[in-house]
Amino acid sequence: MSKELLPLLDIEGLFPILNKISIFGGLNDKQLYFLFKILKQSNYKKGEYIFKQGELPSHIYIIQKGRVRFIEEVDMTPYQIFEFGEGNCIGEASVLSLQPHAVSAVACEDTIIIALSKEDFFKIFKKDKNLFSTLILNITREICRRLKSSDNVLLHYIDKSRCH
Repeated sequence: MSKELLPLLDIEGLFPILNKISIFGGLNDKQLYFLFKILKQSNYKKGEYIFKQGELPSHIYIIQKGRVRFIEEVDMTPYQIFEFGEGNCIGEASVLSLQPHAVSAVACEDTIIIALSKEDFFKIFKKDKNLFSTLILNITREICRRLKSSDNVLLHYIDKSRCH
């Protein structure tokens, strides 16, 4: 999706949800300030796509305000998978894997998104390896948490099917 992303001007607007943004965990003030300078912001209306299944990843997105639903289309049928709220990060797995998005992300309500471009993310590696390492570690932890949650849901349904 190509939506205009503007510089993040309201840094104070991030402070109330800063502790919810898991990929920023363990960063010091200098590292956060560096990130805030390269982050962009965009508004999405209810029903607008942030990205679509099959598109190549361009950004890591953080939900500043609002809710976003993941939808996977299988055989022309859309399935609602997960819903994310303030502070959640989306699109990071696609950026790291360099694979097309496996799902679509749709705003459930009017939503403000903070975005870190794929190019800026990988430029961090050249400028601040400690910051890059912490971001990678935090993203990996978040992906592992989601995988465990998905496994638990899958196991729940497997157990239910065995009982019947």
